[in-house]
Amino acid sequence: MKKFLIIVTLFLAGWLGWNLLPYKRIEVVHPMHGTAVQAAYATGTVEPTVMMPISTHISARLIKLNVDEGGRVVKGQVLAQLEDAHLQQTLNQLKEREELARKRYERNTKLVKQGMVSKDEYDRTEAEWKAASAEVQSVEAQIGYLKLVAPADGQIIRRDGEIGQLIPANQAVFWLSCCAPLRISTEVDEEDIASVRLGQKVLIRADAFPNQIFWGKVQSITPKGDPIARSYRVRISLTRDTPLLIGMTAETNIIFHEKKNALLLPATAVVQNKVWIVRQGRLMQIPVTIGAKGLKQVEILKGVKADDLVVLYPNETLQEGQRMRPVLVEQEKE
Repeated sequence: MKKFLIIVTLFLAGWLGWNLLPYKRIEVVHPMHGTAVQAAYATGTVEPTVMMPISTHISARLIKLNVDEGGRVVKGQVLAQLEDAHLQQTLNQLKEREELARKRYERNTKLVKQGMVSKDEYDRTEAEWKAASAEVQSVEAQIGYLKLVAPADGQIIRRDGEIGQLIPANQAVFWLSCCAPLRISTEVDEEDIASVRLGQKVLIRADAFPNQIFWGKVQSITPKGDPIARSYRVRISLTRDTPLLIGMTAETNIIFHEKKNALLLPATAVVQNKVWIVRQGRLMQIPVTIGAKGLKQVEILKGVKADDLVVLYPNETLQEGQRMRPVLVEQEKE
């Protein structure tokens, strides 16, 4: 009888001890309804769609700058002047020679009709005048090359040259961004590239504008990937009114699946297609069927209901039947 009482006492003590242990607190969330988004995530850099070099065809010294990096320009605007004094002097001399040749030609035109000069003499003076005119035009063209002019409306994004510097022929002094909106160049992982299509919407965030979201579209997909990085270059077009600047880093989300009114859980709550829930104060692990996967949220097709309490940050220490006090927190949206 005493032995029986001891066993009962130990059992009651164990039961009371277990049930009177304090509950551990654990953060939980309710599954929420919202738009499930599946996207390819990549970091990219803002760049000009069209970048035109502006250079001189003749080596000369830079003597004047009318615009600098960041400046907006219009087609035909003079951006810089290179030294042309020696060519101007040559041009003046050639114009004087051309004027004399022209007068001789005009005089001989009248005289040949009167038979006072030979046809050969007339032809010679005509050839001299045309040659002098060609020389004038050639030097005028060279002088024109030394005046750097904007070929289109746009923005100067780079300047390579200082006043007094000798600029080699065909070396770009300015780089002009023009003719099209800016774009983002990014590298998409080879696992995601098969889902990327031209024209897909792209959600864009940038650290420079922390509280803003921008939108773009997939403009081009390179057909050849990088075998080392295992990625493919994707270019994303931006709107003309974008405040993003060339060279900025941006986070891009290429959206290839959207579903309205989907049941969502934080991505952290789902581990190997399973979640932990708190039911009647105790932990229970259940399998779930996953749909679209976003960066922060996962679509749940089967396994949990909207009123379930799902553990937000499960870990290896959790056990079936473990007593927990759920602390409800709000889900963070995408």
